[in-house]
Amino acid sequence: MEPRRVLMTGACGTIATVLRPALRAGLEELRLSDLRAPESLVAPETSALADLTDFDAVQRAVDGVDAVIHLGAVSTEAAFEVIAGPNLHGAYHVFEACRRANVRRIVYASSTHASGMYPVGVPLDGSQRPRPDGLYGASKVYGEALGSMYADRFGLSVVCLRIGAFQAKPRELRELSTWLSHADAIRLVRAALTADDVRFAIVYGASANTRRWWPPDRSVGFVPEDDAEVHADGLDGEDYPWQAGAHAARDHGGWAT
Repeated sequence: MEPRRVLMTGACGTIATVLRPALRAGLEELRLSDLRAPESLVAPETSALADLTDFDAVQRAVDGVDAVIHLGAVSTEAAFEVIAGPNLHGAYHVFEACRRANVRRIVYASSTHASGMYPVGVPLDGSQRPRPDGLYGASKVYGEALGSMYADRFGLSVVCLRIGAFQAKPRELRELSTWLSHADAIRLVRAALTADDVRFAIVYGASANTRRWWPPDRSVGFVPEDDAEVHADGLDGEDYPWQAGAHAARDHGGWAT
């Protein structure tokens, strides 16, 4: 499919800032939504302010687009009351607004924290049961489950991206396995937006890393090109038994005291 009008939530965030210049090329409209207006709009970009906890605002942002890239969320581990609004209510509002507006494709930004309690090296492809490493990861599992339900019950086309370590370059040894380069993130989202004949898919978002744990994607045609190994010299870090690394620690996030 080739969407012409695309909404991107969380438009002021780190990932969206990287995606914007590449994705707006060739679109009739790239509608950017966040709590505040993004700076320096470039045609065909437009702005649609929306708090994800406000369903009516989300519906207004969604109306009239062909596809939604849902990036908006609390993106780190936090207490439940912090995560619940944007990540739980917000995810429902986006999927329900898309159903009512007959949106053709939803690209949902999930996270590898949805499966962070798997041991290091286990080759995950999204078919295994979720094993989130915290409340943030569990909220992403909830979003994936919503996407699965909306695909099965209402016929929406949903691609869930379990995004790895999205950085300009890896910062520690663990990220030599989980790194997603900026260029490969663009390739990933483009593939998720345009793949044909997808009802529901979970895709691991990581570059073509020599030490990558996860098999190549067979759902949307994502073909990464970068390899974290070129940044390996000088990296250090602790050895952890879980794919989430330090995020799997009992005290991570401060809420489980």
